[in-house]
Amino acid sequence: MMMTKKFEIVFKYINDISIEIPDPETFIFSRDYITKYSLGININSKPIKNEMVEVITKLTYKDPSSNKRKSHFEISYSTVIKFTDKNLKKNELEKILLCDVQNEIYPSLEKIFVNLIKDSGFPVLNFEKKVDFEELYKKKNN
Repeated sequence: MMMTKKFEIVFKYINDISIEIPDPETFIFSRDYITKYSLGININSKPIKNEMVEVITKLTYKDPSSNKRKSHFEISYSTVIKFTDKNLKKNELEKILLCDVQNEIYPSLEKIFVNLIKDSGFPVLNFEKKVDFEELYKKKNN
């Protein structure tokens, strides 16, 4: 049985980008350590008018160590969605925002982010782990 989609993406755009490479020494240092950086994901949402919701997916890529020389990469990506099902329960809404929307936008968001880092002068990165939003959602609710 084909499930009907409970939401549609109205539009999506890059809301904010930040790259910080303080100086050439930091760049050289960061280039050697970039694969040890860790990826962070933060998802927030807020209602906007006409039954739409803005979902902000923020990725950060930074050095988790205590190195003094650090570069920092961050992107906030806004996805505006409209619920097509008007009778959603709270947990269904949450799952749509934290899983379904993410599963749909994340592959292109990750590509934008990886290209951004590469275009900043760093080697091409592959984030080994594919992000499992269902798993993150389950963890959050246990």
